[in-house]
Amino acid sequence: MNQDLDISLLRTFVAIVDTGGLTSAGKKVGRTQPAITHQIKRLEGVVGRTLFGENRRQLVLTPDGEVLLEFARTMLRLSDEARGRFSTPGIAGHVTLGTPDLYAAYLLPEVLDNFSRSHPNVEIHLRCTRSVYLSAALEREEIDIALMTNQPGFRRGELIRHEPVVWAASLNGTQELRRPLPLALLPQGSVYRHLATDALNAVEIPWTLRSICDSFAGLQAAVLSGIAVSVFPRCTITPNIRVLNKSDGLPELPSIEMVLHRKEQGISEAAEQLARYIARELGNLPASGEA
Repeated sequence: MNQDLDISLLRTFVAIVDTGGLTSAGKKVGRTQPAITHQIKRLEGVVGRTLFGENRRQLVLTPDGEVLLEFARTMLRLSDEARGRFSTPGIAGHVTLGTPDLYAAYLLPEVLDNFSRSHPNVEIHLRCTRSVYLSAALEREEIDIALMTNQPGFRRGELIRHEPVVWAASLNGTQELRRPLPLALLPQGSVYRHLATDALNAVEIPWTLRSICDSFAGLQAAVLSGIAVSVFPRCTITPNIRVLNKSDGLPELPSIEMVLHRKEQGISEAAEQLARYIARELGNLPASGEA
């Protein structure tokens, strides 16, 4: 390969993978479907490899396509960081960002690190608590922006992504076989709690609360110790957690909506830049567990 990789071609390539189709990718990058097809042919010509399988109706990456995808995501991230750094070099100030502890731990570290390197004069204050408390804090204007789990009764926020929810258990245990099913859940009012109990009630599986935790760390402790089964967003699943499904006798769970809120009275330029960055970065990630 003697030519440099064109960022615009890589952006189209990643858009196809993330959206699952040529037409939807075209809408995302502002090009027609024939133009998208032409760009992929150009990219394949530059790298000298086939990136997608022959069936263009069901786009599947080839092994070479999988390898290029990793490079492409890294190159696009660096390009976006550089563009953001030099297009708005004067942004400064402090931003209070609210988010549940599980998103802070599993989704935001790299995002915030990259943003801080692009905008070194923006100071980010994190406030980690449950979404219901974040909603109230927004109303009191104690925080500027919040990344939350959407819930009934919340004012509509900006939809960032759908995150799959799964049953979680310890690696060496049979908690899922017990009846009533022992559960570790967040307190009343939690979307995750309602998803679990509604799903079990719908298939008439008896359950009992063995642990009520106000933090995700507490739920992890209850699961890892073998006390109970819980429900986790898939983005938090680690190798020491066993994911349960229909074959284990448990019902499927719907995804949650991850939303971004800004305080109603308006936010600073620094907070708006961070909000847009979070939306772009998390929205570009494929939902955990999906191709």
